[in-house]
Amino acid sequence: MSALTDPAASRNATLVANDGIIATAGMLEGFAGAGANDATLVTAATVATIAGMITAASAKWVEAVTEREVQLAAVAEERAEIRQQPETELAELAAYYEEKGLSPGLAREVATELMRRSPLKAKLESDHGIVEVMSRLDVARASLASAAAYALGAAIPLSITVAVPVRLEAGVILAAVAASLTVTSIIGARAGHLNVTTTLVRTLAIGIGTIGVSYIAGRLVF
Repeated sequence: MSALTDPAASRNATLVANDGIIATAGMLEGFAGAGANDATLVTAATVATIAGMITAASAKWVEAVTEREVQLAAVAEERAEIRQQPETELAELAAYYEEKGLSPGLAREVATELMRRSPLKAKLESDHGIVEVMSRLDVARASLASAAAYALGAAIPLSITVAVPVRLEAGVILAAVAASLTVTSIIGARAGHLNVTTTLVRTLAIGIGTIGVSYIAGRLVF
């Protein structure tokens, strides 16, 4: 399943994009509150975007690598059990399908056929919920997707910093952040089958609150 159609991947992308929007905008508002000029803001936003991309990619890489290692351990375990006790594994698979609602006879028939065709795949799915084992390429793709999502989110306040005079940036960034968080919240809520209103209110509260605190901190500290 591709990242465009996988609900979990879509939710992750929107969350990371929100991080990019909020973190970069909050940093810019803090600098703006401190009276930074255009050049300083552009430099800070660019550096923050790059650092955020690396952090997002690294975090996702660690998560994906760990998941792959767990899956590979499950593969090794199931291979050994299928080799050492095939009848026991068949009985467990039949019991799994009985719990799903099949009659004992049909469950045994289904389990027998699955164990004949692909015993490892059948046991991975029934015992561990693993439909497909992650590859190294999958790990790399997940990591790069997180970096790209962060960059897309951060690009919104960053582009405003480049295009808008510093005296107007605070208000324009706030408006742009509210609009972009609204869009990503709706996308993420629908992908995750969540309540759109609740997700939207929560995301906007976090985003606007972060920006407000950052601006005030900039004003007070400097």
